Amino acid sequence: MDRPPFVDAHVHFWQLLRLRYPWLTPPFDDRGPNGSVAAIAQDYTLADYLVEAGGWDVRGVVHVDAGADPRDALAETEWLQATADTHGMPNAIIAYADLAQSDVDDLLAAHVAHANVRGIRHIVNWHRDADRTYTARDVTSDAAWQNGFARLAAHGLSFDLQCYPGQMPGLARLLQQHPDIPVCINHAGMGVDGEADWRDGMQPLAALPQVAVKLSGFGFVFRPLDPSKVRDRLRRTIDLFGPERCMIASDFPTDRLFGGFDAILDSYLEAVQDLPDAQIRALFAGNANRFYRLGLDLTS
Repeated sequence: MDRPPFVDAHVHFWQLLRLRYPWLTPPFDDRGPNGSVAAIAQDYTLADYLVEAGGWDVRGVVHVDAGADPRDALAETEWLQATADTHGMPNAIIAYADLAQSDVDDLLAAHVAHANVRGIRHIVNWHRDADRTYTARDVTSDAAWQNGFARLAAHGLSFDLQCYPGQMPGLARLLQQHPDIPVCINHAGMGVDGEADWRDGMQPLAALPQVAVKLSGFGFVFRPLDPSKVRDRLRRTIDLFGPERCMIASDFPTDRLFGGFDAILDSYLEAVQDLPDAQIRALFAGNANRFYRLGLDLTS
């Protein structure tokens, strides 16, 4: 298979002595949505990523908030922007903001003062299973959180949505009220409770034209990775959203918990190999370039 140009729609960098990362701090155990993260609890920078992705024609990367302590949200953006100014990547920064905080407008304004900031992620995965949930309760139905979400439009920001399918019908109703806020679902919807639950959650979101989705993070659902199940979920996602609203992403280094960079990305390429070349190039590069307003020339 010929590997197409790649705009990686979801990567994380961290330096553990620069910022505070509670989830990357010992002690580690197998509980929680990620299982033990000891294997990735060391510095991971742009230079490390480019070595790991060395077999790919990486044209751009989108950095998504890496789970730093909320008090370090702006410091993370400052560091990433300095990295981009020096090295040309990351091409887009998806920063962290707690959308329910009363002064969220001030933080959003501070983020967008940095040239590469394109959007916000506030992880809202809530699950009844304590080993699945990321949050103590589902904040997405709170008025304060919904008001904070609505403020993204005023700052020209998109939103990276990481939630579980059980939350999606309610979120779809909220998103329908804000068609001017582009939304990208993380990790193919993280359907941990089975196909029916995943489909019922994703369908109302797929009906909204401003919503796109990343094909990544399948190890959160299928652990250990089962290539046939990954292919099926990936293709069902493309069927729901269309190839023009899906984008391939590595989610590295987090997805290294589930497999190697080349093995995972090549499995995605194999899963879409029968599609027209233009659609493959859109899935691997063009859609992320457009959604995150990167302005990259991908014609060569």
